Amino acid sequence: MKRILILSASVGAGHLRAAQAVELAARQLFPDDLVQNVDVLALTNAAFRRLYGKAYLDLVNMVPHVLGYFYDLMDKPSKSRTGDKLLGLLKQANFTDLHKLLTDEPWDLVINTHFLPAEVIAEMKKTRKVGFPHVTVTTDFETHRLWVNSPCDRYFTATVEGALYLQSLGVPADLTRVTGIPVHPAFANPPARKICLKKHKLGGDRPIILQLSGGFGVGPIEKVHRALLDLPTPIELVVVCGKNDAVANQLKAVDCPRRHKRHIVGFTDVIHELMNAADLVVSKPGGLTSSESLATGTPMVIINPIPGQESRNSDYLLETGAAIKANNLATLAYKVQALLESPTRLNRMKEIARQIGRPNAAFDVVRQAMELVGG
Repeated sequence: MKRILILSASVGAGHLRAAQAVELAARQLFPDDLVQNVDVLALTNAAFRRLYGKAYLDLVNMVPHVLGYFYDLMDKPSKSRTGDKLLGLLKQANFTDLHKLLTDEPWDLVINTHFLPAEVIAEMKKTRKVGFPHVTVTTDFETHRLWVNSPCDRYFTATVEGALYLQSLGVPADLTRVTGIPVHPAFANPPARKICLKKHKLGGDRPIILQLSGGFGVGPIEKVHRALLDLPTPIELVVVCGKNDAVANQLKAVDCPRRHKRHIVGFTDVIHELMNAADLVVSKPGGLTSSESLATGTPMVIINPIPGQESRNSDYLLETGAAIKANNLATLAYKVQALLESPTRLNRMKEIARQIGRPNAAFDVVRQAMELVGG
């Protein structure tokens, strides 16, 4: 029996969803092995959790361009390693429980879906405190200097460009693998569209647009909602609000024109079914959400990308032709309407999304990671 540890960090929702996808794939492929999935921030004190996790959401909500500035700044080679060393010492000091988890249990393999645990493990391997192999799974279409933590036995990237960039930062080419971003195994075998329509009581007699509010319900959700309701073409609008009841109630108070149909959904664990039923997904281009849309062959309408990783995700989706982007809410309805009036263009976008989607990414990551331990 192999012992597999999956580590992530609750900095946004995407890293955790990638970890869950890897966990479920590992349990399916290797049912006799032990698989444990841990959020490393849960092993730190409250002050560090707020500094590292909550501060990210605060920046996203209040000063996203500051976040983008630091994202780009930290991607550049540092002239002085003093700051990196101090930050590394701070992290090490706050991960006593993680150190204990890594050293007290006989792990055969660790799979990281965030660079934070990968950095901690790399430092421990340098001092020979641990000896097991560990791999890193990146969760955006492009990579970043923070993902490079040597020694690391393998890096899994979403795209060839992501792998090439890691190689430019010194990662040996034979340690990079292009697998896509891990999405829930359900995306590998979704129900037929007509089954999804019936299950979720969707008519399917008009374009279905899926509006996502993000894992934490951030951003101008009501304004986006009102803009979509301004579409002259009758649509069926499905809005997923997650666990944010306040947002759900806020949207229910918005009048829906009679030409449209509307469904407001709370938390759901069958997003693959809703995406499979939809003609368009309107969302920020997070790595996981974008990968899920591609896995179902559903084009995206990009809104409000977070400067930094999401703006780079946006570039990738636009370059491939799997998405359009509304730079402001004033033109959102116009751009969606133009797309709906061009079924040939919309169908081409759906085909592109299917071609570049990686619904089996989680299984590919697990299989190739397990090669390191003879699995």
